Amino acid sequence: MNDRQLLTRDLLVLFGLTGWAVAIPSFASEFVVSLALTCLMYIALATSWSLFCGTTRYLSLATAAFFGIGAYTSALALEQTSWVTAIVLGAGIATGVAVVMGALVLHLRGTYFAVLTFGMTELIRHAITYWEKQVTGTVGRVLTVVPERDTIYLTMLLIAVLAVATSIVLRRTRFGLALRGIGSDEQRAMTLGVDTRLIKIAGFAITAAFAGAAGAAMSVRWTYIDPTTVFNPFIGFQTVLIALIGGAATLWGPLIAAIVFSLLAETLRLQLPQLYMMTLGLLLIWSVLYLPGGLASLRWETFRQWWRDSRDEWKRKRYEWSGEKARDKQREKERRVLL
Repeated sequence: MNDRQLLTRDLLVLFGLTGWAVAIPSFASEFVVSLALTCLMYIALATSWSLFCGTTRYLSLATAAFFGIGAYTSALALEQTSWVTAIVLGAGIATGVAVVMGALVLHLRGTYFAVLTFGMTELIRHAITYWEKQVTGTVGRVLTVVPERDTIYLTMLLIAVLAVATSIVLRRTRFGLALRGIGSDEQRAMTLGVDTRLIKIAGFAITAAFAGAAGAAMSVRWTYIDPTTVFNPFIGFQTVLIALIGGAATLWGPLIAAIVFSLLAETLRLQLPQLYMMTLGLLLIWSVLYLPGGLASLRWETFRQWWRDSRDEWKRKRYEWSGEKARDKQREKERRVLL
């Protein structure tokens, strides 16, 4: 298929999934709607993270910072402004912080960039904690104005759909090509005239905007929020794991993995939290070793190849364990002596 046909296919798939998701609150229980909300949140976070980090190969651990900024902004603004304004403010402030953070650290790569983004997340969390204790005299915020369940759900659905649609469109633009060029060879991209610094900051800001909007929308799920809750590093780490296991360089991989992880979280984390963390680790190891393209790269040919590899490996082991390998070596040694 050519690019136009692929674009049409992706948009139709997104439209179909959106129509199915819109119908969930009308027939599903409160538990299912809550599960769907968590799923939509991680779809937005992982898809926007992959748009920048999956293509440029910059490992950002700042998702929790942008999520927390959006959540706190929403908690502070809802008493004075409308729901839509609070979401926009959360996304806008997170974007502004990302622009400043990106200007400071995006010249680094690899471990240095990952550590600094995590360090800045902790700095923001401790700064807000200090401000809460010393200025306001509290440790968190009680949310007194909370929209209806369906309003929260549809808002989070819109944010997730916009994140996927943005990824679909931007991956086919010159901006998306520039991001991929940075991921392939940043020095070569610079020699070709790409303003890599501006492109990286813009991509980082897009990631932050969706994370901030998701945080602003999800903050009302709690009646009380504090820095430890909304700046939880686990949110950022799980976003990275979802993107990597789903396929950080793919379009639909993060969405697939977000659904899988949300189901695992609800079935395992509450009752068997240790097993849940072990499952995350095993999935990551399995993806790195046997499925580097993530869940999105799974095809029938992949399963057939795994079957052939397993069969060949079993034959090799059986040949070795049965003693035939040792006997063949001995016969070959005797033949060489006779010659």
